[in-house]
Amino acid sequence: MDASQLHIPVMLERCLELLAPAIGRPGAVLVDGTLGLGGHSEAMLERFPELTLIGLDRDPEALRLAGERLARFGERFRPVHTTYDGIDSAIAELGYDAIDGALYDLGVSSMQLDLPERGFSYSKDAPLDMRMDTTAELTAERIVAEYPEAELRRIFRDYGEEKLAQRYASFIVKARAQHPITRTMQLVDVLQAATPAAISKQGHPAKRVFQALRIEVNQELAVLERAIPRAVDALNVGGRLVVMSYQSLEDRIVKRVFQARSRSTAPVGLPVELPEHRPELRLLTRGAELAGDDEKERNPRSAPVRLRAVERVRENVRGAS
Repeated sequence: MDASQLHIPVMLERCLELLAPAIGRPGAVLVDGTLGLGGHSEAMLERFPELTLIGLDRDPEALRLAGERLARFGERFRPVHTTYDGIDSAIAELGYDAIDGALYDLGVSSMQLDLPERGFSYSKDAPLDMRMDTTAELTAERIVAEYPEAELRRIFRDYGEEKLAQRYASFIVKARAQHPITRTMQLVDVLQAATPAAISKQGHPAKRVFQALRIEVNQELAVLERAIPRAVDALNVGGRLVVMSYQSLEDRIVKRVFQARSRSTAPVGLPVELPEHRPELRLLTRGAELAGDDEKERNPRSAPVRLRAVERVRENVRGAS
């Protein structure tokens, strides 16, 4: 399996452009918090010959494939098996006090989508798995089999923004009482049976449910809530952070942290802004940037991307977030 053939890096040139002022310097260190198959990392290591790159991923298979792809860079590439909220621990364990840049390309990877046995796709029959880290215990099959109806409804509503959350949860509970739901197509059949005909024409009924299950299995939003503040805190002054989100729940978390830490915290009416009240971050993008039409045509998976970027402009005197 050739990693370079499995993955087309999203918004690659824009990421390089945004990170260049921070990571083009001698001795710079960058964390690729979502290493995946190493497409972004490979480009950065090639473009910036004095860069050291720490690659984080929870998926052992992704680490193996990316490791093969990036082996030619020797000690300049440092892989770490961890979720991306482990950025602070990974940096410290490798002997660094701070970093000059970080990149997060969120969501499910191309490899995970394209390998049927991983169970992420609602268009291919496979075990109902969805673990990004195959050493973890919780699977989508276990959630579907064991979660109470109210919990299923909650995750479909909160993580999938699914309007039929209650109906789908009810149908799943009734179906699993008749026979175990262990495969993706079994679940798809239940969801299709639960979907009114008029709504079924508006898109695949399993899309949002599968998204919700994947987020629950991998605790993606909880990890992201911890990861973004930790990444900001890890940056040197002048360091930059680029985050690409693929659905609104992720983007809201990123936007909230970036906006909060790019504003002054001075109390209203204070005649002079003290240094500790000045913004920690400078926004590098106006809102969220989208992939261009040409890229969307070449790489359909770039269509939903929302890119945001910031630069660290002062030390955090308030302590870690």
